[in-house]
Amino acid sequence: MLITVSGPAGVGKSTLAEGLADALGYDHVSGGDIFRELADERGVSLVEFNRLAEEDEQIDLDLDRRLRQIAEEREDLVVESRLAGWMAGDHADLKLWLDAPLSVRAARIADREDKSVDEAREETKARAGSEALRYEEYYGIDIDDLAIYDLTVNTARWSIDGVLDLVRGAVEVYDPESDEGKAPVDGIEYEF
Repeated sequence: MLITVSGPAGVGKSTLAEGLADALGYDHVSGGDIFRELADERGVSLVEFNRLAEEDEQIDLDLDRRLRQIAEEREDLVVESRLAGWMAGDHADLKLWLDAPLSVRAARIADREDKSVDEAREETKARAGSEALRYEEYYGIDIDDLAIYDLTVNTARWSIDGVLDLVRGAVEVYDPESDEGKAPVDGIEYEF
């Protein structure tokens, strides 16, 4: 089974994806891991690579191409990134979207990055706006369109373990034999 975990910054994508993969005995691939691999391949630090990515759209496209390729080739995997559900497309068996109010996400980001909540909130809003424009430009993806996802979870409502239990329960009761059809991922041009 291929499961994708997507959502904005600060919702707990990595935490859930790692925990879910561990609980299911699956491998876990994150967009962040791929980003680090790409930086290593170019022989630059993550800080430098982040700066390059702001000006070089090919970096986003390379990352997305690898996510798509992994989704096409592998199973028993949890793939996590902002666009994992879109990049995996019909290859994914279950697509999850995590969300939480901006105030909660900003507080989480501020805590992990040791910055003020106000600074984290402003950076998160700016990042989300920038990413939304790029996704629309590159692929015609409206990141706010959640119709492709099988399950959406507000991670502010449950503890970390509660979110994992909720999602794991959904995965465990999923029965491909009674599945009447996943939401199609239409109109996306995967031109990397």
